[in-house]
Amino acid sequence: MIPQRLKEEYILAITNDDEKRLAELGYKQELNRSWSGFSNFAISFSIISILAGCFTTFAQAWNNGGPIAISIGWPLISLFILIIGFCMSELASAYPTSGGIYWWSSKLGGPKAGFYTGWLNLIGLVSVTASVGYGAASFLNVLLGSQWPSYATDFLGGDYIKQQFFLFVAIILIVTLINIYSGHLLALFNNVSVWWHVFGALIVVGILLIVPNDHQTLSWMYTTRINSSGFGDNSYWLYVLPLGFLLTQYTITGFDASAHLSEETHSADVNAAKGIWKSIFYSAIGGYILLMAFLYAATSVDTISSFDPAVNPYGGGSVISILYTSLGGGIAFKAVMLITTAGQIFCVTACLTSCSRMMFAFSRDGAVPGGNLWKKVNKHHIPLNAVLASAVGGVVMTLPALWKSPTGAPTAFYAVVSVCVISLYLAFLIPIYLRLKAGDSFKPGPWTLGSKYKWMGRIAVTEIAVISIYFILPFSPAGTPGNKDFTWTAVNYAPIITGGALIILWVWWNMSAKKWFTGPRSNINT
Repeated sequence: MIPQRLKEEYILAITNDDEKRLAELGYKQELNRSWSGFSNFAISFSIISILAGCFTTFAQAWNNGGPIAISIGWPLISLFILIIGFCMSELASAYPTSGGIYWWSSKLGGPKAGFYTGWLNLIGLVSVTASVGYGAASFLNVLLGSQWPSYATDFLGGDYIKQQFFLFVAIILIVTLINIYSGHLLALFNNVSVWWHVFGALIVVGILLIVPNDHQTLSWMYTTRINSSGFGDNSYWLYVLPLGFLLTQYTITGFDASAHLSEETHSADVNAAKGIWKSIFYSAIGGYILLMAFLYAATSVDTISSFDPAVNPYGGGSVISILYTSLGGGIAFKAVMLITTAGQIFCVTACLTSCSRMMFAFSRDGAVPGGNLWKKVNKHHIPLNAVLASAVGGVVMTLPALWKSPTGAPTAFYAVVSVCVISLYLAFLIPIYLRLKAGDSFKPGPWTLGSKYKWMGRIAVTEIAVISIYFILPFSPAGTPGNKDFTWTAVNYAPIITGGALIILWVWWNMSAKKWFTGPRSNINT
């Protein structure tokens, strides 16, 4: 522990307000503080990415609930997520460090709370990097196949599972190279990403409004139920429909990136807080417009829902099915596919940035094995080794996607999505609950909820607890143990990874970590 006198002398010698606040929290400035408030907002907006989640997990809502899960479910769940974001914005303003939610938990609940929060957050960030990267690969695979038919039939023997995994690894490699170059390039990349998402989404909506000859009615969009899950209709409202909400809960996540980039952002105690809630708010509006455009163009309902490759070559209930049936396979179809694929690559780049910063901060405080390696920064002030480790972890987590589900649905992909949602939101829950528990003893930053934290915090904790239960449940009867059609390739392995991780963390903490892990460590004297 650094002597208090030396820490005070160090703080007094600092003239920059951001560096002074960081020093008060126990850290010296190591990363390059070159990000503006817009850049901070941009990274969370890019990770939320309506051009990623709205496209890649659309089928989850279509097959588990149908249009109702989207037209009514999206705004409802978005409101809950915005409340969660407000709670986190207040914490980001009070504690603007790269450790983000891990640091908040440690400050409010001690080393044990910080240890669990940090690892859940890290697992979630690795899985969101993996899921977005794999989603981008699936869209890129379709785009390449539609442009060059010989690619679809000849590359890797025409096996689309192997093709997608190959492209997934290639995308991870590309975004890793982007991440290790410089922080300034990353900030520029995310700034461009915002406008790509805004104008790209507008172009997609315009195409879906103008090009198709027929459109759905508003009545159909707001009242139609679809249940392609395999579970009975008697379980629609209490089981099937909530599974469809994974679309919203997954799309609007990763906004903690604004907190993780605090040490690279000017006026972070205000800009990181705004970056969190603004990215949620604008993504919720833009995503809803985009999703309603999908429903508006979804006139060939039976074909879109079909899992038969002879009828529908692009998988039951997917956005690609809607695009293909409404636009055909021509230039409009390819333009939309290009826009979303590029948007998803922007997204996975930002995901990897956020994950590596979290790993850097957690390693800096001694919580990650081999931490001395992961906390190192290169000449560009980038935690290079943390970037590489995050990328490799994402690839390893996605290996089950190499085995095809019997229904043709990407069960492994949705499992990674569930791991992402559960791990991240459980990590969000801990500091929000601790802030509630702290009450008036909590010292807020310049961005604060005031007394509204009481009801907002309770709503946030309840919502996270409910969705964490739902998203570990089976997605189909074939993934339910004891079912006559049970197969491991249909299993939602989210509870295996998340539950297994919690058990390992419990054993690790009680057998070892509690003896040496003391929470955040000041590095001012190093």
